[in-house]
Amino acid sequence: MRNRIIPRSLTRRCVLVTALGGVGSLAAPHIMRIAAAQNWRGGNPFSLGVASGAPRPDGFVLWTRLAPEPLSSNPETPGGMSGGDVTLRYEIATDPGMNKIVRHGSATAEAAFAYSVHLDVAGLQAGRSYWYRFLSGDAVSRTGRAITLPSAESAVAKMRFGFVSCSNYEHGYFPAYRHLASENPEFVLFLGDYIYETIEQYRPIVRRHSDGVEAATLPTYRNRHAQYRLDTDLQDLHAQVPAIVTWDDHDVQNDYADKWSETFDDPVQFLLRRAAAYQAFYEHMPLRPILSRPNGPVMRVYDRFTLGGLIEISVIDGRQYRSRQACYAPPNKGGAHLETNASCPERLDPGRTMLGFGQEAWLYAGLAHSNARWNFIAQDVLMAQLRRNRDGIDAFWTDDWNGYPANRARLLQHIYDSKVSNPVIISGDIHSFMANDLKLDFDDQASPVVATEFVGSSISSYGPPYDPIARVLPNNPHVHFFDSRRRGYVLVDLTADAMQAQMRVVSNAQDPKATIATFKTFAVEGGRPGVVEA
Repeated sequence: MRNRIIPRSLTRRCVLVTALGGVGSLAAPHIMRIAAAQNWRGGNPFSLGVASGAPRPDGFVLWTRLAPEPLSSNPETPGGMSGGDVTLRYEIATDPGMNKIVRHGSATAEAAFAYSVHLDVAGLQAGRSYWYRFLSGDAVSRTGRAITLPSAESAVAKMRFGFVSCSNYEHGYFPAYRHLASENPEFVLFLGDYIYETIEQYRPIVRRHSDGVEAATLPTYRNRHAQYRLDTDLQDLHAQVPAIVTWDDHDVQNDYADKWSETFDDPVQFLLRRAAAYQAFYEHMPLRPILSRPNGPVMRVYDRFTLGGLIEISVIDGRQYRSRQACYAPPNKGGAHLETNASCPERLDPGRTMLGFGQEAWLYAGLAHSNARWNFIAQDVLMAQLRRNRDGIDAFWTDDWNGYPANRARLLQHIYDSKVSNPVIISGDIHSFMANDLKLDFDDQASPVVATEFVGSSISSYGPPYDPIARVLPNNPHVHFFDSRRRGYVLVDLTADAMQAQMRVVSNAQDPKATIATFKTFAVEGGRPGVVEA
């Protein structure tokens, strides 16, 4: 039987308490159900856990989603819920035992967004941890941890964070998330492919995706996100470590670019699918509603985070605004493919953009005006040139920055001309660990190194074949390290003088009890861009 909120009668006393702000409020034009009046029968409304994210010096976003039946098959009752918005309570404390409450009040689970909560909290003390929980009638969520960023004038001595990408539920478990949580980072950057819309057809399946179909509609995207959120290791990471997020292709469809799908769908129809995917993404992420609330197929995720004088992180969107992939043409060239310059002169077109010119301008202005010691660009796909081989001729993969070399050149030239302090790019997507120097001209050995790139492997997704890429590494001397055979994440320790990047690997992503080890460690010295093996 579906679990539903059963509101008690709204007595005069209840309404008075509501009006005084003790519980919630009545909302027009429909009645907003009141948290204290709810009795949850046979289901945990907080089954998908809690999360915090989008931190700022005075606050953060707190997330949950009411879902007593998280994988409900009825599209009219997402998560087993129906009716109007629901008001629930929240508490924020300065201790993990929730004994020292410093903020409490009401939050809204919006029916239009699958009863998700995006509580944007402000007015807190900078540079510290807080703990929080949600309450609805007789149900209490688990306790989560959030942080506020250091104030702009703070002298931050050190910082630890992790970055992750590419967690395919069908390819394995998520022990990497559990181990990252135990490393006690201040925050984690999710760089895309948080879910996979696909159904595996060719490789071994460890556990099956929800609904048995490729996610392509709002109900199927919602269920896919809910299935991932039910994973214990993922829930624990979100409860313990604040999140900063962007997306990549599989959060919508493999290798999509703006309104162009991999499968040559009509752009109008594909934008409907994109709108569904974007809405489900918003419904399950701790994103700021004032910035990221979706409007059909349009939703902003790029943002900037400043941690005292030590770090500024520009989180960018490499999918929504990009030019159509080079040499995209029916019947058999949709999405990414290897192309030579001769077969695809479009790849070199200076008018092509990975980021969209509006986002480019935003990024360049932020980098030029940053006062931070270290400047990170957190994004979805490989930035370094990777010269591959197709039938004995140099070729390039068109889905990553190699398909948009003019935009890459503009960005690296801007970093060089603006004298950006210690620029580091962190990337995902290719299910491989890499450590790269980023040069103004990748084909000129004398060209200056202007930035450093670290690519994290996948959490569970199978890696690309190792040998074909390993064979072309001599033609890519700026690539200092590559390995696609191991799953894991990157753990970053940062001081004013140095960055250390540990490539942490699980023993077997198909074993939920997998152990963790350090595979390789690299460093970047302050004031000297480029990779140093530690």
